[in-house]
Amino acid sequence: KPQSKKERRKERINDQTPAAKMNVSRTATSTLAPAAALASVTLYATMNSAQAEAVDLNKVRESIVDVIETESEKRGDGTSLAGTYIRLAWHCSGTYQKKDNSGGSNGAKMRFHPEANYGSNAGLDVARQSLEPIKAKFPEMTYADLYTYAGVVAVEESGGPVIPFSTGRSDAVDGATSDPNDRLPEADKGSRKGTIEHVREIFGRMGLNDQEIVALLGAHAMGRCHTDRSGYWGPWTNAETTFSNEYYRLLLEERWSPKITHNGKPWTGPDQYEDATGNLMMLPADIILIADPTFKKWVEAYAKDEDLFFKDFAKAFAKLLSLGVPVAATKAWYQFW
Repeated sequence: KPQSKKERRKERINDQTPAAKMNVSRTATSTLAPAAALASVTLYATMNSAQAEAVDLNKVRESIVDVIETESEKRGDGTSLAGTYIRLAWHCSGTYQKKDNSGGSNGAKMRFHPEANYGSNAGLDVARQSLEPIKAKFPEMTYADLYTYAGVVAVEESGGPVIPFSTGRSDAVDGATSDPNDRLPEADKGSRKGTIEHVREIFGRMGLNDQEIVALLGAHAMGRCHTDRSGYWGPWTNAETTFSNEYYRLLLEERWSPKITHNGKPWTGPDQYEDATGNLMMLPADIILIADPTFKKWVEAYAKDEDLFFKDFAKAFAKLLSLGVPVAATKAWYQFW
């Protein structure tokens, strides 16, 4: 008898390590990220009583997981929406500018022009559309909370660390307050030096440091690039639906060469790198992590110690998702740092 989705999920959880099981069950006994786990215990305490009654995040989580698993079954190629949900949460938040507290995930303005048309957001309409049935099922949850929470669930359900998260974001009625210029990082600025400077400028604008940059880019362990969206092609790892430190190991251990062919024909897409097999890829913005000494120091640390990566990623990702969000929605768990 074929297994149901719930049976397969239960079997997957039973096969995981104790730490990974913790991520799925949302208990707070993590040895990987104690601060993050402690913060997750206070999840409902960070919301007022009306919010706690209105938004059942466990039920929302179940619905998000169901969408991921149903879509994965339809695809049948080993890929899923999990990596796309992480990118959605990331890109909603990555518009933040510290100097004037503008941008960020509050407002969910990616639904409107100009953010919907940012080149960096190409393909994310697929993720937003897939979440519409969940928004209809839980109308009390804002788009801003749903988009960011989908990224949190994707990380955790893929074996990653518990991410501190609170609701409290509001939805904008249009994109009038969005920056007309794409504030998100580009994969290539034409030179290694230019790309390094660009990445530091973009993340620095948000108030993030070099260690946080490297930790956040570890999310490239999930998902892949598509030629019909970004123009780039391929996955970063051979396990693109599993959250791990594999991205860092591959950066250091594989030989990365400029991609010149694809399926036996000349490669006509943007500059990218591939491993010896041609099956894995890295962007110019990935390669700079092993070209710059300060970045490389953290790549080496995370390649050696997945627990450290999980701890630092949980902290950095939670910080990213909170940028520009009203203090009341983040204060309780943020104080643990």
